Amino acid sequence: MLFLEKLGDGRPTVSFEFFPPKTPEGWAKLYATIADTARLRVDLVSVTYGAGGSTRENTLDLVSSLQNNLGISAMAHLTCLGHSQVELSRLLDRLAEKHVPVIMALRGDPPQGESCFRPHPYGFAHASDLIGFIRDGWPQFRIGCAAYPEGHPESCAEDGTRDPARDIEILKLKQAQGADFAITQMFFDNTVYARFVKQSRAAGVTMPLLPGVMPLNSARQIERFVALSGCSIPEPLRQAAAMDDVAEAGYCFALEQCRGLLKNGAPGIHLYTLNQSDLSGRLLAALRAEGMF
Repeated sequence: MLFLEKLGDGRPTVSFEFFPPKTPEGWAKLYATIADTARLRVDLVSVTYGAGGSTRENTLDLVSSLQNNLGISAMAHLTCLGHSQVELSRLLDRLAEKHVPVIMALRGDPPQGESCFRPHPYGFAHASDLIGFIRDGWPQFRIGCAAYPEGHPESCAEDGTRDPARDIEILKLKQAQGADFAITQMFFDNTVYARFVKQSRAAGVTMPLLPGVMPLNSARQIERFVALSGCSIPEPLRQAAAMDDVAEAGYCFALEQCRGLLKNGAPGIHLYTLNQSDLSGRLLAALRAEGMF
């Protein structure tokens, strides 16, 4: 598949991430976005999963449609949360039948209102276990995994601060279990990504580490990003959020961020689209016009 061929050859890739909506209006909007995405010729489209698998069927249907009806290379998210090994086997068999080529293997976040992850009694507690399970039983899949440049919220040192070194050891384990590439959680400071890549390489992580970028389109997103992931917010982005035209300022910030990442050797860009193609499409067109894709 072209996405993995590009990664292997050192050519930059571009991927979009969508999520299955919960309303008919949301689906109508997503279908329009997907039509735009097909024209943009992205290398991969990723489809997420609701908490605890609440949108599992929609994820399966959507990735199948992208792959088989629209000819867009698709990646399905799959989580440990709420699934036994038997259920995971059935899901993987169905994805194989639908010819979905790539799986994003994740542990999954605790459901809303719960503070800790509770594995299924007959399932897996860690993404690395799920990755090994897929690699052993379904070798035809290529496997993506998550990476955390600013540390996973649950990876803390004794003083309570996040411990990126622990996350890198876990990332190395995911690679050993069979992961082909990693996509980072969103970040807004490129020095954070550069430091993370340097430390990962020094620790023996060799797989591509794709930076995850989210174009800002509303001021309220700043507080939400910090609450969900704890990512640092550079002052220029805070200033952009205070401008009258937040979406335009967010686009300009994301464009500079993507330029900097690609110029400094990032293997590609993974755009968290929030089911919108306008900002992401503009970013891709501008970067292509500059010869970066």
